[in-house]
Amino acid sequence: MKTTSMTFLRNALIVIVASGAFVLFVSSAVQTDGASEVSTREHMVMAVLWYQSAAEARALQYQAFNLARLMLDNDLAQTTREKKRAVVVDIDETVLDNSPFEGRAIRINRGYPYDWERWIDLSQAEPIPGAVEFLQYAVSRGVDVFYVTNRKVRDKNGTIENLKRKGFPQVEASHVYVRTEESSKEKRRMKISETHHIVLLMGDNLVDFSSVFEQKSVQERNNEVDRLKQEFGKRFIVLPNPTYGDWEDAIYEYQTSLPDSVKNLKRKAALRGF
Repeated sequence: MKTTSMTFLRNALIVIVASGAFVLFVSSAVQTDGASEVSTREHMVMAVLWYQSAAEARALQYQAFNLARLMLDNDLAQTTREKKRAVVVDIDETVLDNSPFEGRAIRINRGYPYDWERWIDLSQAEPIPGAVEFLQYAVSRGVDVFYVTNRKVRDKNGTIENLKRKGFPQVEASHVYVRTEESSKEKRRMKISETHHIVLLMGDNLVDFSSVFEQKSVQERNNEVDRLKQEFGKRFIVLPNPTYGDWEDAIYEYQTSLPDSVKNLKRKAALRGF
């Protein structure tokens, strides 16, 4: 009887210690400003890992800029333009890689805009593979480059510094169009079109190409892509970005302030299966 009691107590103690270790492990898995909490960024892990680690991501980036060069050369060889030619590029995840910001956000369980401006001010984002070389080539052929971004006015100096550090061409204030009043880039593209013929638009988000994609549902975005399918790979060059964008906002019906728990439900509800 005594042996049975001792065995029971020993087993109970093992369970308690093991349970305590498990709780300690889980509670220390995510730390935010010294406080433990359940991760709300877990859904980002695979997307950011793919972006940072997959050679396929790098291949797609080179492919985009190789195709852009072919299309630019084709336009230069076959067409006479009255206006000077221009290439218009988005910045984030098109010519600069912000995945370290996303990686840190996962680790500290914080999302945009937490520390975004700090990241910009560091001016440390690396170029997307192929970006610098292509844009330098475009300028060498007499083509102007314009950077059209939804980074804000206060971010302009840090953005310019980052682009200059990494060797991008024509990084003057007059060639970097930041967001002022509205997120739509249509007016900024139209402004460039007043003096230039835009040969190529390059971006990771469909709104980098046309206003027809703005505030559209998931199905409407797909419909517009089908309608404009001849432009992709010709005048519109898309860079891969599985980490964020209007594609995600469309799943939330552009209600980006929804609680994380509700967003999680909407993400799962949007999945198709069999």
